Amino acid sequence: MSEADPFTYDGGRVDPGETQNVRYTISETYMGDPVRMPVTIVNGEQPGPTMFLSAAAHGDELNGVEVVREVAHEWDHAGLEGTLVCLPVLNVPGFIAQQRYLPIYDRDLNRSFPGHETSTSARRMAHRIFHNFVEPCDIGLDFHTSTRGRTNMLHVRADMDDPDVSRLANSFASNVIISSSGPSGTLRREASDQAVPTITVEMGEAHRFQRDLIDRALDGVRSVMAEFGLDPDESVHWPGWRTVVDGQDEKTWIRADVGGLVEMHHARGAFVPEGDPICTITNPFKTETTTVEAPFPGLLVGSLENPLVYPGNPICHLVELDERTQRALARNGGVSDGD
Repeated sequence: MSEADPFTYDGGRVDPGETQNVRYTISETYMGDPVRMPVTIVNGEQPGPTMFLSAAAHGDELNGVEVVREVAHEWDHAGLEGTLVCLPVLNVPGFIAQQRYLPIYDRDLNRSFPGHETSTSARRMAHRIFHNFVEPCDIGLDFHTSTRGRTNMLHVRADMDDPDVSRLANSFASNVIISSSGPSGTLRREASDQAVPTITVEMGEAHRFQRDLIDRALDGVRSVMAEFGLDPDESVHWPGWRTVVDGQDEKTWIRADVGGLVEMHHARGAFVPEGDPICTITNPFKTETTTVEAPFPGLLVGSLENPLVYPGNPICHLVELDERTQRALARNGGVSDGD
């Protein structure tokens, strides 16, 4: 059997059989103090692929933070074949401020990859993260939540036209995969374009830990590690049913045609038959009511949490299910999607 290789980055080295917790400098504050990103590198004694797990590219998206921390610090990696690069908080300034974007000029770190060492502050941070901890890997999982005021059921976003990305997405064992290459500058797109197949895992809402979703995501990580040989004692999971959706299909977003206060009639992850009311929108006096009906039989992948809308605001992300998938969903008792 060949020997495992060390994992190296600018300023450090982790040999086979070692685990290191690092606070890696990615920028500086206005006072010239270092902005340091937490990194845990677990290098197994046996050779195998290198996988990164990242979270909080948007600083208020916390569910993935706990997923990455538990993989790094609570799992037994004695039999690990390969290397785990665990990045629980990419956007350190946003995380500290508990806001989505970098406080520096309100830039989106997840539109700044792969970065550049002489460009904007966001792209300089992205460059140091990408060059040191993403490019050396073979596969990657990037964890996100919905933005404020909305919530997502656990699902995967991946470029299913790329066979390597498709293999990774299928192995994560989610019920729903939304297929698209992703916007330019996102970590998953830029990593995949650099031959590091990467998927985004969406789960829940911002500003909180949601235990059931975290546990489901941890099951997905175990399944990926089984598929790619990082953990030979695990097995690849099958979620019972699956649908793959074209992420470019705008009709899946249901938007308000009037402004007002919203009462949702179905929770995140619910199946809504065609013609059933998704929600009602009323004015402050409840003298005018608008009912929004499902235009097709679909699954509520994402839904509103903040019950206020302007015309044009998204109410929910409804994914159409064919009859075969509906039957499979029913056989499996619907969607188990947390709270």
